[in-house]
Amino acid sequence: MSAADNEPRIYRGLKDVHFERSATTFIDGKAGELRYRGYSIHDLAENSTFEETGYLLLHGELPTRSALAAFDAELKAARQLPAAVLDIVAAVKHAHPMDVLRTAVSALAAFDPDTADNSREATLRKGVRLTSQVPMIVAAHERIRNGRQPVTPEPGLSHAANFLWMLKGETPSAGAARLLDTDLVLHAEHGSNASSFTARVVVGTDANAHAAITAAIAALSGPAHGGAAEDVMRMAQEIGEPANVPAYVKAKRAAKEPITGFGHRVYRAEDPRARHMREGVRRLSKEMGEPRWYEILEALVKEMAPYARHGVNVNVDFYSGVIYYLHGIPKDLFVPIFAVGRVPGWAVQILEQQANNILIRPLTLYDGPAPRAYVPIEQRG
Repeated sequence: MSAADNEPRIYRGLKDVHFERSATTFIDGKAGELRYRGYSIHDLAENSTFEETGYLLLHGELPTRSALAAFDAELKAARQLPAAVLDIVAAVKHAHPMDVLRTAVSALAAFDPDTADNSREATLRKGVRLTSQVPMIVAAHERIRNGRQPVTPEPGLSHAANFLWMLKGETPSAGAARLLDTDLVLHAEHGSNASSFTARVVVGTDANAHAAITAAIAALSGPAHGGAAEDVMRMAQEIGEPANVPAYVKAKRAAKEPITGFGHRVYRAEDPRARHMREGVRRLSKEMGEPRWYEILEALVKEMAPYARHGVNVNVDFYSGVIYYLHGIPKDLFVPIFAVGRVPGWAVQILEQQANNILIRPLTLYDGPAPRAYVPIEQRG
């Protein structure tokens, strides 16, 4: 038997490796199934709200009417940012919104009364506060970088509607608010993705929740994780018209380049979240008088149908970016909106990690030079 036969197997990217148990999210990539705390994502997308789903993720059960009202009041009470954090946002306003968001969340640690308290109760409080503060940071930055004052939150609006209100300074229609609410529900949690795993690694060192979510935002900022929605909109604009889709796909396949918005690290079937965004794009495109974006996306789905049997199916971000675009939201805010929805998911991953904490410390297999003698610098050629 050779030495190579005795080497440990390498699981690059930790693909298909289970590192922990979780009671939060069930994913069956082959069947295209996603459940939060046992509830189908389809039931939640069609019947729930972001506030209710956030409660479910953080507390493990759907709330009673009174529990939901109390949770909603807690979220609304947290709609405030320290003046110093707004000053920081203004100071770095020309940076990418994800860099601004990461910096501002890190700064919030200096003002949170529970920062150093890693108890379950304190982490829950921080998770709720950050769920409200992250959209405030995104909206305030968008206003400040365009020379406008941040909009004061409106306590009478839901989480999604208030975000749109603070972002644009206009009360959104019920349909627009509901569509964003659904988008946030769909993005709220997704197992051990790159950003959630990053949060767990940070918490594994006994660092606090602000540190973990700051790191999660950094991981999400990478285009291989959070950037698909922005790239899909860019692709749709490049295609221009539905009639151009066949030639576009043919050229991409000939060059062995992926089609943005198709394929997923987990799902071999269609991403179960995608169908809810598809209908939203259809309705919004018609409402806004711009049906061609929906028509381009559906033409792409039709053209890519032969590849579905190989697991190359549409994912949730294929539709999200067009929804944001139709709302007049700049493309560089697409990933921050992903973060707005994901905060409860990061928080529950942190809570699960803290409940039975362990330092996450995988190994790398050394394949560098064999042992060799140190050579003094004057003897090096």
